[in-house]
Amino acid sequence: MELTPDDVKRVAELARIELTEDETRAFVKDLNDILRYVNRLQQVDTEGVEPAYHVVPLENVMRVDCVTPSLPVDEALDGTTGRSGDYFKVPRILDVD
Repeated sequence: MELTPDDVKRVAELARIELTEDETRAFVKDLNDILRYVNRLQQVDTEGVEPAYHVVPLENVMRVDCVTPSLPVDEALDGTTGRSGDYFKVPRILDVD
């Protein structure tokens, strides 16, 4: 399937992109090159090839989740300028009627 300048103009219109005639011609060429390459890839014999989701093996790099004591409330709120009981007091940012 070959794209035409009208196809590129239609997609540009849908994306709300203004293209000059030179840009339209360049996109027609570039997009048709990409489509030809994809077509070549579709012709590759992949019979017996396992699907791969990543090109390199992945391993979990997260640490083990260990329960540890948390910072005491008084120590956590020690340096704050605003405190309301056991919570930080901050300026209101939402106007709620």
